[in-house]
Amino acid sequence: MGAPDEIWDQGLQSERTRMAWVRTAVALATGGLGAAGLAMRAGLPLPAVAAFAVAALCGGILLIRTGARFRRVQEALHGGRPLDHQADAVFAWLGTLAVVAGALVFVLTVR
Repeated sequence: MGAPDEIWDQGLQSERTRMAWVRTAVALATGGLGAAGLAMRAGLPLPAVAAFAVAALCGGILLIRTGARFRRVQEALHGGRPLDHQADAVFAWLGTLAVVAGALVFVLTVR
């Protein structure tokens, strides 16, 4: 058993992680688009619509990057190199913060 065998687990962890990223991306993209549409129809201020649109954009970017990220993870695991998800984590956080900002504007406006 060599070093790559010690790092590499024959289970489906990386596939489950990929699916988690896909679910996160789809939730941000579809939720952001839906919320932006509802905010526009409800006549909410532009910052709310823009925040939800940013969330949708972040989700779309994450979804596009999913395939490349999966290949990088596989290569890193098989090669015994460390993983780097920093850019993807930034997009996920920006999208989440945009949803929170849009929801806050919504709550403050609807009262």
